[in-house]
Amino acid sequence: MKGLLTPVPDGHYEVRSFAVDDARQNVAAYGVFRGTHTGEGGPVSPTGNAVEADYVYVMDFDGDRIRHMTKIWNDGISLKQLGWM
Repeated sequence: MKGLLTPVPDGHYEVRSFAVDDARQNVAAYGVFRGTHTGEGGPVSPTGNAVEADYVYVMDFDGDRIRHMTKIWNDGISLKQLGWM
C-alpha cells in the first residue's frame, strides 16, 4: 500500500492467507488494509474517514526472483470509504 502512508499514517495490513502454487510458480497473498485519513496528502484535506480494504497480490516467479506482480484491489470502494470520490 505504498503511497497511502502519508495521508493514512496509521495504515496497516493483516495477511489473512498465503498460498504457494509450485506448478505455476506463483504465490498469492491475501490481506486486509486498514487506516484513517488523518494526514496531509491525497486529493482532499484529511477527512477522518476510515478504510478497510481486501486485496490480493499474485507474484509470478522466475527461480527465486519475482518476474511479475499483480495487485487485485477494489480501489473505487476504498477511495469512496476515504471520502476521496
